[in-house]
Amino acid sequence: MLRWFLGGRDAQSSVEKSPVLGIGEEQPKNWFTELQVLKGHFDIVRFLVQIDDFRFASAGDDGLVLVWNVETGEQLQELRGHSQQITAITTFSSDCASHTSLITASSDRSLSLWDPDSGNRVQTISELQSSVKCLLVLERLSVWLSGGQELCVWNENFQLQCHRQNHSDNGITALVELPKNCVAAAMDKEIMIYRLTVSTDSSISVAEIRCLSDHQDQIRSLINVNGHIKQLNGVFSVHPGSSGMWTVRLQHLDEGSGGLQEGRPRLKCLAHLAVI
Repeated sequence: MLRWFLGGRDAQSSVEKSPVLGIGEEQPKNWFTELQVLKGHFDIVRFLVQIDDFRFASAGDDGLVLVWNVETGEQLQELRGHSQQITAITTFSSDCASHTSLITASSDRSLSLWDPDSGNRVQTISELQSSVKCLLVLERLSVWLSGGQELCVWNENFQLQCHRQNHSDNGITALVELPKNCVAAAMDKEIMIYRLTVSTDSSISVAEIRCLSDHQDQIRSLINVNGHIKQLNGVFSVHPGSSGMWTVRLQHLDEGSGGLQEGRPRLKCLAHLAVI
């Protein structure tokens, strides 16, 4: 279930109907007013991605990807094909295509390329060694990366270019793009910095250039902020009534020496981590 909040746009043209629960017009409205409840999923929704100015997609534990109209909240497409939960989703625009596609990963150890216009699954990579936990598109190189027990680099035709085996229990759980064809990968309590190199014959290789290991627990997310990395390290209890503590560290890229330097902790908060 998705909940739709007031965001400055009014519903316009109508499209094919799907169950949308409207909220009463009599309630006062502000920026956090709930306007609609979008129904279509049968389990927890974990991912939302914007396709273009008019559509977004949702995915989660039911293995479905649903495409929605941004202005009306109407369901446009239902993408079926994965047999287990979705573990990652991203948009991808290739040089030879004029529209945006969707790439999904699932616990069924497969990767899929979808056309959100028709709802068709265009390509599938199955029988991977393990589930993919994160995806990252590098537009300037026209490639995309998948992270799990392996770090794999794929071209726009879903062809494997190179890969590196990882030796951590949880594998790669987050990826973020850095300057100079570098990427940061979160693995347990460490962040590995890799550099992608394109040779004269257009082949791509991946080399590890640095390891950051200052965290005390598993890193949950990485965010690139103008060439910086924000790491969200979460340690919390799931018992009812307990609070969680999140530590946010800021590390900046020193372009002169090609390394990363750690800044002082910037924020510590209790209970709920809001947008930073």
